[in-house]
Amino acid sequence: MSALILLMVLLLVALAFDFLNGLHDSADVVATMIASRAMSARGALALAALGSLAGPFLLGVAVAETVGSGVVDPRSITIAVVLAALLSAVLWNVVTWYYGIPVSSSHALIGGMIGAAAIASGPAAIQVQGLLKVGVALLTSPILGFVAALAIMRASRWLLRNATPKANIALSRAQVLTAAALALSHGANDAQKTIGMISLGLVTLGLTPAFVVPWWTIVMSASAIALGTAVGGWRIIRTLGLRFYRIRPIHSFTSQTASAAVILAMSLAGGPVSTTQVVSLAIVGAGAAERKSQVRWSALGEIAVAWVLTLPVAALLAVPLHHLVEALLTLRG
Repeated sequence: MSALILLMVLLLVALAFDFLNGLHDSADVVATMIASRAMSARGALALAALGSLAGPFLLGVAVAETVGSGVVDPRSITIAVVLAALLSAVLWNVVTWYYGIPVSSSHALIGGMIGAAAIASGPAAIQVQGLLKVGVALLTSPILGFVAALAIMRASRWLLRNATPKANIALSRAQVLTAAALALSHGANDAQKTIGMISLGLVTLGLTPAFVVPWWTIVMSASAIALGTAVGGWRIIRTLGLRFYRIRPIHSFTSQTASAAVILAMSLAGGPVSTTQVVSLAIVGAGAAERKSQVRWSALGEIAVAWVLTLPVAALLAVPLHHLVEALLTLRG
């Protein structure tokens, strides 16, 4: 099979993953805005899509470099590994979207890479130092989101202790800025993961001599994730916006501010994070700061199970998918 045809297949699968990523993660950006009635659903999704599109252009591609060359030894990567990793993440995203479960596309993609690379070249292909960097970013960012939201919520309630109900109007308007910041940080982090995978595929196909990030991969990936965001994952929006507790403008403002700050900091440092996890824990932190009893902790427990399962399930899915892709490539070769 020619390198050009394989490139077209790679781009198709990568853009499908990005679209589903946007479909999943649109909920992260807009759910609280819609639940608090700060903005219409259509306007919130449009704002989220624009921010996701602009993110990689404004905030750099450090995350793409981490995903593309930091987790798995590039010398052990084949096009079959790249395709199997992406297909594994796509399949898991489709299943969890159907059931309205907000999971981490980052976990799914990293899990797919680990499973595909391990079956292709053995465990030695996994770069422990890079995997630790990714693991630290994925594990600590939700905790930072919770703590930041807790602190911001308490500070906001103290500052507004004598405010009248009109303060809700100001908080609703402020959410336009916080949602834009969250959308930018989301685009800067999530779109870059696919950018890294495409760039890695270009190396394996011999179309680039070394790992570099061409400008057109940024355009394609950012556009696909923005399109998915614009379509909106309504099943997941309902989960994040309605299942934890009754979200008011102050909760939405607080959780968006905390999430945007954490994700932006991680993006600039090159750490891939789960937007879903950060936002979910920030929502919980904002509610817990007001009254712990108002949070439906059981809903968080259900989501946590899916988070824990995502990486190992994606890794296991990647094994048969790698065999399938290799068989197809051999057949077509």
